Amino acid sequence: MSWPVAELDPVRRLRVLAAAIPGAYVAERVIPAPFAAVWAVAGDLEREFGTFEPDMRRLTLEPAGTDGRLVARARSRYGMRARFDVDLRPGWCWMQSRFLLVGLAATAVPGGTLVAQTGGVRVPGRAALVPWGVRTAGEKALARLAARFAERTS
Repeated sequence: MSWPVAELDPVRRLRVLAAAIPGAYVAERVIPAPFAAVWAVAGDLEREFGTFEPDMRRLTLEPAGTDGRLVARARSRYGMRARFDVDLRPGWCWMQSRFLLVGLAATAVPGGTLVAQTGGVRVPGRAALVPWGVRTAGEKALARLAARFAERTS
């Protein structure tokens, strides 16, 4: 007898992780373009992330070891800095620092690519996000991503 296996696409995986974090909200949007084209923008953290994530000004990546994980050094539009541990692969980005969390996922769907985003300020010592502004920030990020993608592909 073998254990059942559940395969989750990246967006479903993001929904599951966010459901376990009090205060998290997952914003979603379908972008009418192929997955590869959308992820070329969404997954380009160093050049494109700051164009759609409202608080991000600059982000640089460096390898964190031999397992493919990365470290990101980020600077916000307000001058704050953070060091993130990053898991980045096609259709998936999970970044967390001591006080911040950002999740971004994408999967092909009929009519384009479904993109989902969650994130916010982490409560120190707890698996929770401060709920103020999480919904608005996520929806704004995806609206900006869609606009940025439209600019890049037109």
